[in-house]
Amino acid sequence: MHVKDNTFLITGAASGLGSATAERLVAAGGRVVLCDLSDAVEAHAERLGDAARAVRGDVTSGDDIQAAVDAAVELGGGRGLSGVVHCAGIVSVAKLVDREGNPADLEVYMRTININLVGTFNVMRVAAAAMARNAPGEDGERGVIINTASIAAMDGQVGQCAYSASKAGVVGMSLPAARELSRHGVRVMAIAPGVFETPMMSEIPDEAAQALAAAVPFPKRLGMPDEFARLAEQIITNPMLNGEVIRLDGGIRMQ
Repeated sequence: MHVKDNTFLITGAASGLGSATAERLVAAGGRVVLCDLSDAVEAHAERLGDAARAVRGDVTSGDDIQAAVDAAVELGGGRGLSGVVHCAGIVSVAKLVDREGNPADLEVYMRTININLVGTFNVMRVAAAAMARNAPGEDGERGVIINTASIAAMDGQVGQCAYSASKAGVVGMSLPAARELSRHGVRVMAIAPGVFETPMMSEIPDEAAQALAAAVPFPKRLGMPDEFARLAEQIITNPMLNGEVIRLDGGIRMQ
């Protein structure tokens, strides 16, 4: 699959990894529909020009995601929706038992699972249905889905039960989804970023963020959003990448 002249849905597109991915795909000649709950998504689409459209949407809403996919199919014209890069998600940090001996808030856990895991499934199911209707291209390919996991799925730290579980679920869906959608010519991949310089990182205390950056073997810094976007572009254009989770982390293993 080529990026040029194809249309992609990007979730979490108002900032961070999603924003950078949208910019890279447009620069490569693609078209994008940006989906986000933030008001900033519309301004970002305007900056990207005629190749971009904005749709305000919640990834846990079937109606919202159907509207975003429909917008991408329309923007794609005869080619329809060629791919999804699903970046929307939240981070949560909470111990099972806090310093005062109180149990973790169950609502926080459920919200994290709902947005990060159920939201991923929701985007994947609606997008896959649309891509299955595409005319097959080279190798019979009709589309590609790229989900965002995290190294926390494998290296979860203290206080990350909810976040790690949600991202481990994304990892766990990758292979069975790829196997199921193979008959439709749709590939499924996941990227597991390490510590990246995104707005989500601002929710972590500065001292903890600095310690994480220092723990990266090389390069000894936070990842940049465009480095995620470059990998997403490579996945789109390499048809043998399927059913796999790629760590993008500079070699860090969190303790």
